[in-house]
Amino acid sequence: MRTHARFIRKTALASLVALCAASTAFAQTAAPATGLGQAWPDAADLSASPNWHVYVFVLNGVKYIQVNDLNGTVHAAVGTVNGTAFALPVGVDSSNVATNSSSSSTSTTTQTVYNDGTTAVTATPQSDGTTQFSASNVQADLCEGKNCSGTGGS
Repeated sequence: MRTHARFIRKTALASLVALCAASTAFAQTAAPATGLGQAWPDAADLSASPNWHVYVFVLNGVKYIQVNDLNGTVHAAVGTVNGTAFALPVGVDSSNVATNSSSSSTSTTTQTVYNDGTTAVTATPQSDGTTQFSASNVQADLCEGKNCSGTGGS
């Protein structure tokens, strides 16, 4: 009988360890952030600027980057896939989004609001009160005029 009780305890302990491991794995693969287009989405603020909130969403291999002001107003959003950025019809400045342009504005008021090493987004205030946003492929900008194919060269 004592052997049977020991077996039950070991089995219960093993089950508990497996349950904890499964819970940890589930937490690491939890549902992606949600709320694209919302003032305060359920996502981490990844802004590189204290003047903006930037939220990133990923779905089916497409990365969506949303830029909000400090009051939560959605200004612009872009999607990126395979090194190509495209403007989304989201935000008060959605018509002021340039994509895949090399070297954004050189204005002293231009600020980088997001840069993950692959995609960079800048914001430049305009005289009419709007903001011009530019999203570009960082690798393409670094490689402009160079051979960055990995086949040698400079």
